[in-house]
Amino acid sequence: MSSVEPAARDATETLMGFVRTLRAAGVGADTGRAAAFLRAVDTLDVTRPEPVYWAGRLTLCSCGTDLARYDACFVHYFGTRPAPARTTRTVSTTVPAMWNPPAAAEGDDADTTGLLAAGDTEVLRSADIASLTREERAEVARLISRISADRPQRRTRRLEPAAHGRLDHRRMLRAALRTGGEPLRLPRRHPSTRARRVVLLIDISGSMSPYADALLRLAHVVVRGHPRHTEAFSVGTRLTRLTPQMRVRDPGAALTAVAEAIPDWSGGTRLGGELKEFLDLYGRRGAARGALAIIASDGWERGDASLLETQMARLARLAHRVVWVNPHKAQPGYAPLTAGMRAAWPHIDEFVSGHSLDALEQLATAVIGGRHEGGGPRA
Repeated sequence: MSSVEPAARDATETLMGFVRTLRAAGVGADTGRAAAFLRAVDTLDVTRPEPVYWAGRLTLCSCGTDLARYDACFVHYFGTRPAPARTTRTVSTTVPAMWNPPAAAEGDDADTTGLLAAGDTEVLRSADIASLTREERAEVARLISRISADRPQRRTRRLEPAAHGRLDHRRMLRAALRTGGEPLRLPRRHPSTRARRVVLLIDISGSMSPYADALLRLAHVVVRGHPRHTEAFSVGTRLTRLTPQMRVRDPGAALTAVAEAIPDWSGGTRLGGELKEFLDLYGRRGAARGALAIIASDGWERGDASLLETQMARLARLAHRVVWVNPHKAQPGYAPLTAGMRAAWPHIDEFVSGHSLDALEQLATAVIGGRHEGGGPRA
């Protein structure tokens, strides 16, 4: 079955694409069943349609109503329909050889939260957040709350004692006076570091709604870890400062307060106007000056793109680095072609996806933690 073989993606991504197609059609293919499907296919000849078909039917379908949808999705996705089995009994004899059922009960995906095996968790970590079920989103939310975001540092002009660095002549001379003019040690010093401010602007418009909750939860992790050096805002049709709400330590209570504070959930996007308001009210006062500025948005600008370009240029002059998080970047063949992305692109230092749990962890540890160096937008 040539269509199952990886072309632009590897076999796992191809099969997970099929799982997402089933979910969109209403089949209850939760994370546990997806992991069982991958384990089953790993033991089969994926060049033949029949084994893959039955592996998916036995692991991904949770009730009788799923069967017709599964068949239709299989034909649509793989472009072929395998021959039917002779009897149901004959097919069922293959189940013990290739299926390790998930912990959830038959037809019940709610029990998967907190019960994911190591292999199941790996599937969940790399899955696109927009494709997850409600129960899987709850598990991702729990895992996001456990992320430990590094605190970005900046060098200062102040020098401090150190084991390596330039010679500290004053300390050396003072020590030499106590030893008869002979310096017994060569004290050194190097520049000290301080926490760098982080500013997060999260797009909560309709087009970003599948990802907004996860991104806000990550913002809470960053604010909670470094409350004195982090500011968080939502952008949509208006700008809302969320830092006070996100200083609440409990994630559930913090996100409830955030939801009550945001008046423009799932509306339009006026990035240019909201960024101008942020820079006018907060940026020049120091919130953006020398900061790591993170904008999470898909770039669907409803307003004037030229205004967004002007404000991005202002932000780039004030901030230390500008990071743009666009969940659609992970899609095969993505290019920043929307008006908002084209306007912002020349002023972006880092371009990341943030579409999955793995991507959010990398954003927290590598990007916010300052482990990425160099200039120019990273693809």
